[in-house]
Amino acid sequence: MIEELRLPKFSVGVGDRFAHQAKAQLAACVLAAEAQVEVVPVWNKSNREHTIIGSEPSQTRREADAAVKELGWTKPYFLDADHINLKTVRRFLEPCDFFTLDVADLIGQPAGAADVAAFVKRHPELVGTVTIPHIVEPFKTDVAFVEGVANKFLAAVQHAGMIYRLLVEKKGATRFVAEVSMDETDSPQTPVELLIILAAIADEKIPIQTIAPKFTGRFNKGVDYVGDVAQFTKEFSEDLAAIAFAVKTYGLPENLKLSVHSGSDKFSIYKPIHDAVKRFNAGVHLKTAGTTWLEELIGLAEARGTGLEIAKEVYSEAYLHSEELCAPYATVIDIDASRLPKPEEVKGWTSEQYTSALRHDQSNKAYNPSFRQLLHVGFKVAAKMGDRYLNALEANEEVVARNVTTNLFDRHIKPLFLGT
Repeated sequence: MIEELRLPKFSVGVGDRFAHQAKAQLAACVLAAEAQVEVVPVWNKSNREHTIIGSEPSQTRREADAAVKELGWTKPYFLDADHINLKTVRRFLEPCDFFTLDVADLIGQPAGAADVAAFVKRHPELVGTVTIPHIVEPFKTDVAFVEGVANKFLAAVQHAGMIYRLLVEKKGATRFVAEVSMDETDSPQTPVELLIILAAIADEKIPIQTIAPKFTGRFNKGVDYVGDVAQFTKEFSEDLAAIAFAVKTYGLPENLKLSVHSGSDKFSIYKPIHDAVKRFNAGVHLKTAGTTWLEELIGLAEARGTGLEIAKEVYSEAYLHSEELCAPYATVIDIDASRLPKPEEVKGWTSEQYTSALRHDQSNKAYNPSFRQLLHVGFKVAAKMGDRYLNALEANEEVVARNVTTNLFDRHIKPLFLGT
């Protein structure tokens, strides 16, 4: 009998755009294991990123497998088909064993009236007073409220069901982890709304192991959380309570956990996440942790010589093509153009000036979030360099890898999973 793939309690999503840093990323998980905490890696790369770079998911799989073999990693690891839908899933079927079902485009699309009515009839427990353990105030709902939430999310959940059943047909029910992403919507779900969504997912018989709800605040790419940390903490804790209740009420997998689509580097909410997870004895999936592509640039800049020249050239080209590069990420970046140095200025920078502006160290006055965000979305520039960029990574493997591992372990794994 084939054993079912189960996502362990703690997992970290790591991106490796150019398929050169899997070993350095895995080394951070090895350090966590040495600290007596199991944090398993989930390598994630979206269809959009593969298309921009001209890569295939099979390349990410080969790099991950090679890293696991070289470091002797015997714990689980996964490859995430990040934000796939029915149109994009097929290239991911063979190499991937974790699928983030992206149904964002269907959130808010009205569901069939008969389907909404049937859902409300199946779930009388959601109408009236809804009491969720560990949430002080019970929720008061009525039929109109439940119908409204169902009408907003049911079509999206039904589409997730279609993707899931295709995956079962192609891979087998036990051979992959399913996540449903509900984070790309206009406002955070309340605990009772999340409960309604989870009831719908259970109705579709999707045994999800992670779910990504929407949280208060902005989760811009590669920079810290912008928003009310206290409100986030409340929402996160209440979502943990809603998930625990849904697992018992609807028979969802016992290891179901929250997935935080962080955009990376949300340092100010790591402690609240750690504390809440510990209080509930819950798991969490952090996606994404560490902006590995930026650590590659930092490593190249530290290496000086040709490496620093390439790092400067990447910025110069990103600056000149900023409108094109930023457009696909417009909703998840906040770049102050007045804070972007001119390429001519950067061309004269030392290694230390470049790394100080780019490295996410808020205690360094030279740190420049706008500079960092532009480079975050500028990976297309490096992709166009082709072998020139890849050869530079290989020539400076030691310094690049040190930055990748240190960043992932010290700035992400330690505060969130180890609480240090």
